[in-house]
Amino acid sequence: MKEPMTTEQILLGLKHYRRIARQDMLRATETPHPEAFLKHAESRREIYAALGSYAEAHASDEVIEHALERYRALPFVTGTAEHEHPDIKGHENALENFFLLVGLDPKARREARSRRPRLDAASPTDSTRAS
Repeated sequence: MKEPMTTEQILLGLKHYRRIARQDMLRATETPHPEAFLKHAESRREIYAALGSYAEAHASDEVIEHALERYRALPFVTGTAEHEHPDIKGHENALENFFLLVGLDPKARREARSRRPRLDAASPTDSTRAS
């Protein structure tokens, strides 16, 4: 991992990501699967907001570990149709964007990814769990 980011830098990055998700929400009607696209953008925005709230009360390394825990809890939906499971895919995408933001070592992300449950092994509430 590169030099650790400050909490303020993390909050600024998350704010930027929330704006992008908001723009995506506004253009959802222009996509082939508007409901799924909207849900994906809303799910990303939800993760950015939750991580931002967590960052306001925790050190940057704790925020990163919290994000990794959330990522490990997400079920795999890779290989499903583009418009299926937009909430899970949105959470996954948001967390992966966050890992890029903070410069998380790709090996750490791969290890966390390898611990994720299969979709049929995960409970229905795993992907919607609150921060």
